Amino acid sequence: MLIFIENTPRAYAWGSRDALPDMLGVAPTGEPQAELWLGAHPGSPAHVAKAGGRRLGEPAKPTLIDLIESDPERYGVNGGRLPFLLKVLAIGAPLSLQVHPDREQAAAGYAAEEAAGVPLGARERNYGDPNHKPELLVALGEMTALSGFRPLDDARRDLLLLVRSARLRGEEPGAAALEGVAELLRDAPRVDGRDPAPAESIRRRFLERVFSCDPGVSAALAAVDPTGIADMDPERAAALAELVRAYPGDPGVLVSLLLHLVRLAPGEALFLGARQMHAYQSGVGVEVMAASDNVLRAGLTRKHVDIAELCRVVDTGELEDPRFPHRRIAHGLIEWAPSVPDFRLMRATLREPGADDWGAGDASLGSTAGAGSSDSVEIPAPAPIVLIVTAGRIRVERDAAGPGAADTGHPAFAEVASARRGQSLYISAGEPIVLTGHGEAFLATVGD
Repeated sequence: MLIFIENTPRAYAWGSRDALPDMLGVAPTGEPQAELWLGAHPGSPAHVAKAGGRRLGEPAKPTLIDLIESDPERYGVNGGRLPFLLKVLAIGAPLSLQVHPDREQAAAGYAAEEAAGVPLGARERNYGDPNHKPELLVALGEMTALSGFRPLDDARRDLLLLVRSARLRGEEPGAAALEGVAELLRDAPRVDGRDPAPAESIRRRFLERVFSCDPGVSAALAAVDPTGIADMDPERAAALAELVRAYPGDPGVLVSLLLHLVRLAPGEALFLGARQMHAYQSGVGVEVMAASDNVLRAGLTRKHVDIAELCRVVDTGELEDPRFPHRRIAHGLIEWAPSVPDFRLMRATLREPGADDWGAGDASLGSTAGAGSSDSVEIPAPAPIVLIVTAGRIRVERDAAGPGAADTGHPAFAEVASARRGQSLYISAGEPIVLTGHGEAFLATVGD
């Protein structure tokens, strides 16, 4: 079945006021709109669009949860709910520093909070479900993000640049405090001939100290002024300045210097494995994740922060490169497939027959432009697919009668749907689908 789905964007303070309305073709509401959820997560399940009449007491538009529960074998995954959630993110202000637990940590944390009687939805609740939350983000335009720990020497160098800047401004107490924070990133001295503390331990010690409400750390934060710092990477200085404006005095400002600052070109992707610290900064992108909403925050937020739990969960190992490569499946079709069973993400780029390669000279395709576009793309559907059109108009067709139907003289396709930019489909498992038209679509499904 090809089923149109829709949802109301979630309004968070960090959202953009116009990006999601522009994609959906609706008027802005005036409030920030941050996330469009396209899946069956109980927190905001998508609704079946163009639904007909209803019985007394039933919702006007059934949710995707209702649809799957009405016939789990037909609409679900192995008789159950979707293991993934597709989102569109529109980021107008920096998000919080955060970490997602792995599956074992999430199950243990959820069970402990259930046993302790912490209500679901309570501000102090860390675990809303027992699932992990790896996620993959693909940029639709230019995006920036803090993601994964970078080499200690790089972080220490930037902290020392802040020290020098504070001294040049005559702020000696603050400069001394900043210098003390920078020294936390130096290798620990040898003790009885043993090796220096590994980088993982040094980072963990830094996090614990910076979030400890130490008066020296408060003084260091007061001295942070990223304007006009000589020798600091301009993009890093700009990102730091934005964080200082948004969250003055927040320890997460210092922690941000430990992370890679990544600028994604359109079509580039980040994969965020379990326990990896990150914070999206700006831009619009398509995100797919395990169907969980477990978030442990580490600052740059006014929401609940549990530093002890975060420090227990976070992986403080160095990440060489946060970007995640795609692979070409066919002309006009690429895929990002991390080593998780919950999801993978595809992008189809279509052109009308005889037309020039759609987007061939379009910078919006970024690093994936080399995949080209095709006048027709066939995609197997052994499991359900959630599809969103992000440019143009795409025609989705399925031969429900199976192979050989075209030889009978009957129409080759039993199901057809035409979706424009901003429209989404839930495609149940079954025969392959064929995409034609002129534009771009992202498709999420289960992992291999």
